[in-house]
Amino acid sequence: MKKSILQRMAADAENRGDAVPLGDGTEPIGLIRRHSSPVISNVGRALSHLSEDVILSLDPTKVEVSPFKDRFDYDAQADEKFEALKVSIATEGQRIPVLVRPHPTESDRYQLAYGRRRRDAILAIMAESERPETIKIKAYVRLLTDRQLIEEQTLENGPREDLSWIEKAMWAVQLKNSGISQREIASIMGLSEVSVSQMFRVTSVIPQDIIFAIGRAQPVGRPKWTAFAELLKDARQADTVRKIIATAEFQQADGAGRITQAMRAMLSPVSTANKDAQEEDLDFAIGERIFGRMKSTASGTIVTIPKKEQVFARWLAERMPELMREFNAADLSQ
Repeated sequence: MKKSILQRMAADAENRGDAVPLGDGTEPIGLIRRHSSPVISNVGRALSHLSEDVILSLDPTKVEVSPFKDRFDYDAQADEKFEALKVSIATEGQRIPVLVRPHPTESDRYQLAYGRRRRDAILAIMAESERPETIKIKAYVRLLTDRQLIEEQTLENGPREDLSWIEKAMWAVQLKNSGISQREIASIMGLSEVSVSQMFRVTSVIPQDIIFAIGRAQPVGRPKWTAFAELLKDARQADTVRKIIATAEFQQADGAGRITQAMRAMLSPVSTANKDAQEEDLDFAIGERIFGRMKSTASGTIVTIPKKEQVFARWLAERMPELMREFNAADLSQ
């Protein structure tokens, strides 16, 4: 269709002495080389752009996510929206194509520029289908450099309200690492340079493993992340946060709850005490016989008596009231 249109345009141009390319690799028509008319040039460019944006149906399993991660892992809120998207595509079809580029190192494979959630939803539908081979993903295919891919990804995701502040901040870091200047980042993301600077101040202080452990934290904005970063300027506080990351209470909380727990841990008296103090072990022993061991930890002091010394344990328990009175009389707590 495109070729026939251009051929008719070329014939008209030949009558005027213009030279018009066919767009199929052949030489221009017309012996007299003149500048094409603006109308012909614009139509040619429009047709070329249309050819780039033809929608193709691809095997979803051959479409990889972008090498540049603009979203954190799904949380409960994101899961709920994802399920709604999945139902929508399953019942109404994929209305908006994704954008992909040919994979730079693997043949017959592609990388996403944008449309990760649509791709994930289609893969989930495919996994549940009795005929998965019939499930396809609609996609525009363009040749994109890394720079072009990351710009397309930013322009697509920038206006979305469901990206949290920290997700946008970490995306700005990836743009910076890709060689894009701070001024360009601000322009691409639709933010002021001051806002981008604030993002970099926060992400330069908070270790990435802690950021990803907390997660996207949708309701948490810049002020709280900034306060969190201020506490972490003492590098030793990162160890305090990492200790609670593995706890069940932290894991079960949402992003907002996790950052609150982390800040509370850093502000606790134990955390703000002498960080250089080492845990102390003290054995109760006579010769080689160990009656018990006293260990100081961040949460208190633990006394452990071996099972074979249960007689000593009972004796100590019976003497404990007397020992406490003796300690109180000596006023050793001051």
